[in-house]
Amino acid sequence: MNDKQLIESFNEHPDSHGLNGTYYPTAMFLTGIDMGRSGGLMRGFTEWLVVRRGECNSFYWHKLVLLDLFPDMPLNDWEDPDHLTSEQHRQAVEHLFSLVLEFLDVRNKPRELGLMYTRYEAMYAHIWG
Repeated sequence: MNDKQLIESFNEHPDSHGLNGTYYPTAMFLTGIDMGRSGGLMRGFTEWLVVRRGECNSFYWHKLVLLDLFPDMPLNDWEDPDHLTSEQHRQAVEHLFSLVLEFLDVRNKPRELGLMYTRYEAMYAHIWG
């Protein structure tokens, strides 16, 4: 099973993977899968989200996904299940899987991935000197 099929399986059958449809456990589940793959599943996802957003940012992907979907939402206590309504949890999980699948398409194309990292480096060039 390739990475895209794996993510699609999690999205289509969350219950069979122990997921309950809330954002934080889903994000932590993907983090665990990524760690089990030595960072190979989500490598570049944070950078891709930063480039996609078009602004420098120090957030990790967990918060960037929420910021992308809910730009005005305060992100303090984002791990608290009560931070989002049940509808917002549904939207956030759906958005997360959609973004990961979109990212995997980029990640699997060396030229596009290289361009993404070039854009990322250019965005931060003035900060890093």
